[in-house]
This record gives sequence, structure tokens and C-alpha cells, in this order.
Amino acid sequence: MTSRIPRDSRLRLVRPRPLAAAPSAVNQRRPRRPAPRPPEGTPAPAELARMARSGLADAARVAHWADGALGPGRDGTGSDGKGTLSDETAGRAAEELGLTAAQVRAAWDTARLAGLIEVHGDSARPGWRLRAWNRDDSAVLRGWVALFDAWSLASPEPTDREPAAVAEVVSAMPQVLSFLQLSAGPVPVEQLLDLLEQRVTELRTERCEIPYGPQPEPAEEPETADAPLAPLLDWALRALASVGALTYGDGQATLTPLGNWAVWVKLEQICVAAQSPAGNIEVAAEEMLRGCAQLRPNAARAEYRAWLAARPVGSAVTELLGAARGDDALLRGLAFEALRVVGAPAEPDVRSVADEPTLRPYALLWLAEHDGIDPEDAHEVLTREEATWLWVDTAAAVADHGEAPMLVRHLESALQPTVPRLLDEVRAVGHPRTVQVLVALAAAHPDPALAKAVRRAAFQVHTGG
Repeated sequence: MTSRIPRDSRLRLVRPRPLAAAPSAVNQRRPRRPAPRPPEGTPAPAELARMARSGLADAARVAHWADGALGPGRDGTGSDGKGTLSDETAGRAAEELGLTAAQVRAAWDTARLAGLIEVHGDSARPGWRLRAWNRDDSAVLRGWVALFDAWSLASPEPTDREPAAVAEVVSAMPQVLSFLQLSAGPVPVEQLLDLLEQRVTELRTERCEIPYGPQPEPAEEPETADAPLAPLLDWALRALASVGALTYGDGQATLTPLGNWAVWVKLEQICVAAQSPAGNIEVAAEEMLRGCAQLRPNAARAEYRAWLAARPVGSAVTELLGAARGDDALLRGLAFEALRVVGAPAEPDVRSVADEPTLRPYALLWLAEHDGIDPEDAHEVLTREEATWLWVDTAAAVADHGEAPMLVRHLESALQPTVPRLLDEVRAVGHPRTVQVLVALAAAHPDPALAKAVRRAAFQVHTGG
């Protein structure tokens, strides 16, 4: 779901290879469009965050338990490569938290989708959102939106339905959710089914799909075409209800306040990063970077220079690298842009973090440019794996802060010559945001066949396939 109102996004990305120059129209100054206001009756962000915390309470409890009970260097997941809790760990958590083992496993899966737990190979560790859970409403809401985006992974797909039909329903559900949001109240399932059937028909028509394999007799076509979608709509609504996006029962569905707000956010494409054209000199590095996120490059560099001038270089570099170590990929890229303004005094510190996996691609690019390599060629210092990791990290920044068309364009910047090759290497690189990035890309891409392949890859990463 994307707004059809053109936006002038100023998100700047660290590129794994040269991209085509941006159209000149993007660089022309336009009058700022006031941030749209949410629909009347939408709860305040603090209240929405309270609802999200309540809905994710078990997931947060299990994640906090794992953080404390397992501790650094100890792993409670199995050896299946999926980040699944071992039987021993699940039983121990159930006993100590007063839950059943099944509830613990369900909460663990929810925590992974919401970013409270990050899975790296066979091991798992607390995500940055868990650290900020009790103090940062925006982190809580982002975690819930990540879960909302991954609703199709939250509940097992029907095993008695063709995967292609499931993919069509997943592709069509944004329109169903938009209709629910615009209706502002309960909607009969029959009405949603009509809308779903229309949208699926449109998707098939857009693909100019020619059926293959044995075809039914003409008299059987209506029943064959219509019958499968009702149970798939039921699955989709139940899955969305399981993540707290809507209530479903008595033959009707209604968006929850959280679901209504999330759909509106998707429709309006509100930028999460705060806009602050000035006044960042006295704030911490992370807040300064967020304030500069929506500035044009020259204005942002002016802000960086003013911020750096107000503090010792050593402490400023340390603070910027601290901000870069967070989970927000946008801040990571912006931190290294600010370090480019610092220049030579930052070299020892940047070189010292080149072995940290999260910062390594950014540090290597910074050092290459500092050594005189043309910025357009600096990407050549990265290995294929490092470049792919950087592509995923940059995609995470777009998914969190950008617009759907930007995410689709970012696909074109990948080193891999084909989408299947890209998906194979993205799955292998082990970035903690891989599932969320692929889910967001599948939701944004206009090609249903490509979106289906990306969604399948997201599901395989989520399940360890």
C-alpha cells in the first residue's frame, strides 16, 4: 500500500556500486508538504505504543527471559539452523514464566518477527528494540509494524491450497486492508470476499496469465475459480487477527486501533525520521542524525560541521560510532557521512572498527575514500559478501524510513545479475533484518511474480530453509 502523492524523499543511501544519477527534478527544492494528520479518533502514539506493548507482552517477556537466563555466549536454540528454541530451553522458560511450552515457542516466533530477537545462523541474541522496549515508544511501534508486515509468516499457510493461490491472496490483502481502514467499522466477510476476488482477478489479468495443465470443463470454471478464495481469506483474516491488526468473528472483520493506524501509515507513507533543519548542535549524535535525515546533502553537511564544532573531535567520533552501532541502518549510513566531514582525525577510530561485522562495509568504504579512491569506485574494496550485507542493510534503511518506490529502485543497485541469485546470496549473508527487508520488498514490488519469489525467500529465511 503506497500513497499516490509524489514525495521528495531525501533519504541518502550508502551504495554498494554506482547508481544512475538522480533526476534533476529530485534535487529541485519544492515547498514542504505538511505532515498529514491521522484520522480523527486515532489514539495518540503513546497509547498506540501501550497497546503494542500489551499485545507483545509475552514476546517481550520471553525475549527478556532469554536475555537474562541464557546470557552472552550461551545459546538456547536448537541446531536446525532456524533459530528455534531447543526443547530444554523452551521447557525451562515455560516453567519460570508460568507459560506452556507451546506459548513460549509462539512468543519466541513473534519476538523474532517483531525484531525483539535477532537470529544469526543457529544462535539468537536480543534485538535493539528489546533494549529500548520500556523507554522508546517509536521502537515499540516499529516492532509492531514489522510484525504486521510479516502477518503471512505469523500463521502457517494452508497446506491444502496451491502456493500460487496463497501468494495471490497475500498480494491482494493490502487492498482489503485499505478498504477496512476506509470503512472505519465492521465489514461483512462476504463484502471482503467480493473485493478479494476482484483484486485477484485484476492480478491475473495484469499478468496476462494463461492457465497451464489440465483445464476444467467450462461449466465447472465458476466453482473452481471462486471456491478456493473463501478459506484463504479466512486464513488471512485469522493471521492478521493473531498479530493484533484486526478482530474477526461473527461473519465480520474490524481493524483494531493499531491496525487502523498502521494501514493509514502505509497509505500516507509518513516518514519515521524526524525533520529538523536546524537546532541540532546541543543534542546527542543519534538525535542529531535523525534531525538531519530529511535534509538535503549540503544542509546536512552544514549541520554536521556545526555539531562537530561544538565538541572535541575524539568524543564526537566516539559518539557517532556509537550511533552507527545501533540497529537503525539509516543512522549507520548518516553517521559515516558525518565522519566524512570529520576527515583525517577520524581515521584511527574508523580503522579500529573495521573488524566489527555491522560496521565493516561502511568503514572500508570510508577508508577507501579517505585513501583517495573515487567514491564511485570505492565499492570495489568490498567482498561480494560484504557488498551483499551492505545492500540488505541499506534496504533496511529504506524499509524503515523510505518509500516503496525507493525500495523497488534499490533492487536495481544489487551486484547480482538476477533476482534468484540475489535472493540466494541475501539468504546466505545472515543479516538480522533479512526477513523484514524481503517482506517489505515483496509488499512494494509491482510485479506479482517477483513479489511472490521474494515472499517465498522471506518465508524460507524465517523457517531456516
